[in-house]
Amino acid sequence: MAFLTAQWSHLLNVTFPVPPEVLLPHVPEGVELDVQNGNAFASVVAFDFLDTRVKGLKIPFHINFPEINLRYYIKLNGKRGVMFWKELVPKFCIAMVARRLYNEPYESVQMDSSISTENGLHVLDHIFSYGGKTHRITARFSTEKSLPPADSMDYYFKEHDLGVGVSHRGKPLQYEVRHPEWEVFQLKDYHLDIDFGLVYGKEWDFLANTKPLCALLAVGSAIEVFPPTLIIP
Repeated sequence: MAFLTAQWSHLLNVTFPVPPEVLLPHVPEGVELDVQNGNAFASVVAFDFLDTRVKGLKIPFHINFPEINLRYYIKLNGKRGVMFWKELVPKFCIAMVARRLYNEPYESVQMDSSISTENGLHVLDHIFSYGGKTHRITARFSTEKSLPPADSMDYYFKEHDLGVGVSHRGKPLQYEVRHPEWEVFQLKDYHLDIDFGLVYGKEWDFLANTKPLCALLAVGSAIEVFPPTLIIP
């Protein structure tokens, strides 16, 4: 049975090349960092949780909310997956439960998201406060949709059903996230106004001067997240 179900909507994914040495110390035993042509990869992902339920139950005031995370890419027994460096949400209880039960790197911060229309385009806007500063992610898009081919970079960085974490005892965990393949909107432009070093640590300062490999805006869908299990070497 799924632990959590929701609708994930308007997932903006901006992916950067990352020196492997930044991430290798944070990859648990039995898990491989996804490295290609000398680069590992990390993505800033901003999206909305809608109709969120925990074990089928809606928790009042915790049903619809945004999330912004920094994730990186790994492989487990040859299967591609993701790990999370930091996940930001505006709900303290969600962050607390995720940390206590699953040791997921959630933090609660003041944040908001919106979608508006401007000059015939839709505008996605995420604003959050961290470290005494205001940070912002914006994107402009049209509602024309397409399904990226399976051999495309967009497909590679948006389609993963494997998540990996580490328990409070330092043991590697794996969990499944189920959803159909996502179509993408036609992304016109985007801007990340984030102090990466402040939000994610000084080792991430370099992202301010790093050109992204790709950016996409996935439509999203209903999702199911299943409880984690130990990874047996």
